[in-house]
Amino acid sequence: MNNLQNGVNLIGRAGQDPIVRTFENGVKLARFALATNEIVTEVNGKKKQTQWHTIVAWGKKAELIERFVKKGQMMAIEGKLVNRVYQLNEGGKAKSTEVQANEVLLINPKRQIVNKKLAVLQPTPEEIKAIKKAQVKQLSETNTTERKQTKKAS
Repeated sequence: MNNLQNGVNLIGRAGQDPIVRTFENGVKLARFALATNEIVTEVNGKKKQTQWHTIVAWGKKAELIERFVKKGQMMAIEGKLVNRVYQLNEGGKAKSTEVQANEVLLINPKRQIVNKKLAVLQPTPEEIKAIKKAQVKQLSETNTTERKQTKKAS
């Protein structure tokens, strides 16, 4: 029930290659724009409307995004909204709302032309094992956290 309070589900395409930053402690942060489209019916007909969302991901998710996400990649994002206030160089303050990704699912691999043939970029078997291991670890941590919250609520 806790996930219903601040949950976001988006399906769209990466509008840019992710910008990845590595901090002194080795933790990575990936940030990129995700475009979602919808068809809106207006008086003079239907129109496609694009919304842009700033996506941020930390740790292992950031590493996976760095390796596999490129501009144009279609994906599904599950996460939560995070509001930030930050200082501008001019001295003022600015606000932004970002989607902090909890889950990232690549829907169709980005295609690339190699030697005039269409090739699909696929992760290697080792990369697939690493992805699965990271997902199992995250699921285990999520289950542990949810069990603790359930015990507190009882």
